[in-house]
Amino acid sequence: MISIRTARASDFDSIWQIFREVVERGDTYVYDPLTTREEARSIWMSEGVETFVASVDGRIVGTYILRPNQTGLGSHVANAGYMVRSDAAGRGVGRAMCEHSLEEARGRGFLAMQFNMVVSTNEGAVALWKKLGFSIVGTLPRVFRHQRLGLVDAFVMHRFL
Repeated sequence: MISIRTARASDFDSIWQIFREVVERGDTYVYDPLTTREEARSIWMSEGVETFVASVDGRIVGTYILRPNQTGLGSHVANAGYMVRSDAAGRGVGRAMCEHSLEEARGRGFLAMQFNMVVSTNEGAVALWKKLGFSIVGTLPRVFRHQRLGLVDAFVMHRFL
């Protein structure tokens, strides 16, 4: 069973392992593959960002952040980012975190959720977000420098809550 809770500072070692593994691959996030531990902490655990962890049998296997997509007049739309350990991929962790984030966002008064840059070659994520009610509302041509495939498109995905 997957359990999801708010992250604590003491969870950062596990979060860092996941962050480093995902970001080093250079195929889903725009963060520099050489992002340091402290840079990762400032991205994933900073003020204004709510961080969550997903665990299976007490082991942290995923993490996500939730925040406003924009400030001021755009702050009614949420944004989230999800990372799953490779050895936990395909076990429903991403789905559980997204469903959790949608409930958390709704509970915080957000009216919609938007993903600003879903790499088009991340077919599993694109398919999952569509299953969970997101639509592609825009295509950004060749904006992501994929480590293996070169320049690829990214999607802006959106759904109302």
